[in-house]
Amino acid sequence: MKMIFNGFILYLRISLDQLKEKNYMVQGKTKTFEKVLMRDYGNIAGIVVLKDGDTLYENYFNGCTLHSRIHVYSVTKSIISILIGIAMDKGCIQNLDQKVLDFFPEYEIQKREKTIQTITLRHLLTMTAPFKYKFNPYIKYFTSDNWVTFSLNLLGGKRQVGKFRYTPLIGPDILSGILSKVTGESVISFAQGNLFAPLGIVVEKSLIFHSKEEQLAFHQATNISGWAADPTGVNAAGWGLTLSPSDMAKIGQLYLNHGIWNRRQIVSAEWIDESTEEHSRWEAQNLSYGYLWWVLKDGFAAMGDGGNTIYVNRRKNMVVSIASLFRPKVRDRIELIQAYIEPLFDN
Repeated sequence: MKMIFNGFILYLRISLDQLKEKNYMVQGKTKTFEKVLMRDYGNIAGIVVLKDGDTLYENYFNGCTLHSRIHVYSVTKSIISILIGIAMDKGCIQNLDQKVLDFFPEYEIQKREKTIQTITLRHLLTMTAPFKYKFNPYIKYFTSDNWVTFSLNLLGGKRQVGKFRYTPLIGPDILSGILSKVTGESVISFAQGNLFAPLGIVVEKSLIFHSKEEQLAFHQATNISGWAADPTGVNAAGWGLTLSPSDMAKIGQLYLNHGIWNRRQIVSAEWIDESTEEHSRWEAQNLSYGYLWWVLKDGFAAMGDGGNTIYVNRRKNMVVSIASLFRPKVRDRIELIQAYIEPLFDN
């Protein structure tokens, strides 16, 4: 018995030594990784890495903390995709081939405009709806009183229906208008009740900007919890949501969990599977697109300007969220994740 006990103690010491050695190696690699971040990805606010549902890494930069809330730009689109899926699950939307104008019977079609009558909800979700503008009319958009009507007025035109055209800002708000119509409540209210609250995510209020200065300050802020909205109260669909890196990781984990959170089905697994498979393609960038999610080889990602990212690798059972302060022309976050983060934490 004494020999067995001594053998167990020896085994335990060896195991602890191996664990310490492994931890030292990981810490060393982590320091090297963080040096790379500071050198090449200096606008990152925070990173969370989940593996098999466990938090393997969480750190904050540039004066940010776990309490910071960052404007995640086009990651907002993927949140809208989830809300569309929940609305579908609830029967608020019949199918994705419903015509966009069916949701806006009060909208007056401009003379000789026929293309708009053929555009469906699916076209909006896959970025295959044409718009009349060549260059984004940002100033007119931000100063308009109704972003949904503004976008509807630009929907259609002479370009081909079904051809991919990424619309970063002007156009997606039509989806917010549809969500408000079919649910009978604001987008933020619907999201709070059906997505945010179940996941423990707090998005406090709609944000209506009364000046250019207010809006510019919002883009730089790290302490505002909310969702941008137009003067009518309709929340933006292509931008405007603030989240923490932890919030973003929860969204990714929800999708990795097939829509289940704390044993509750938040959004159907069928919607998740369908919305994260390729439905259109940006040929010029060699990128696949689902329903407001970018489709990758082993998973999918939500990506926003400045380097905001929710990355999900199904094969590795891994989620990586990166919140970033806005800076134009930043380095590719997917490249960062696949070159540094996955090799470091996929053990």
